[in-house]
Amino acid sequence: QVQPVESGGGLVQAGGSLRLSCAASATIFSVAVMGWYRQAPGEQRELVAAFTGGDITTYADSVKGRFTISRDNTKNTVYLQMNSLKPEDTAVYYCRASYYGVNDWGKGTLVTVSS
Repeated sequence: QVQPVESGGGLVQAGGSLRLSCAASATIFSVAVMGWYRQAPGEQRELVAAFTGGDITTYADSVKGRFTISRDNTKNTVYLQMNSLKPEDTAVYYCRASYYGVNDWGKGTLVTVSS
């Protein structure tokens, strides 16, 4: 069992874009429901976007129309394209793989949006 690994975070100005990547093992990726979560300082971790079954997706209201979750099954990778970023999007972004009652979390990648 190998935890997901996130990448792609960084510092960006408001209005800019970033794409996060989450790589998982082939075994986990083939059965897991994948999602992105974030945790801002002093706040609880919250859902950003996730696949809920097959290609069906769900998004937090705060990111609808700006963020897009996608996946590349050939690379066992899930992406989060983030456009029109706002300072309130600043957080550590985590990838989660859920399968058979197990939740595997990555270590997170920091996204900082400057005003």
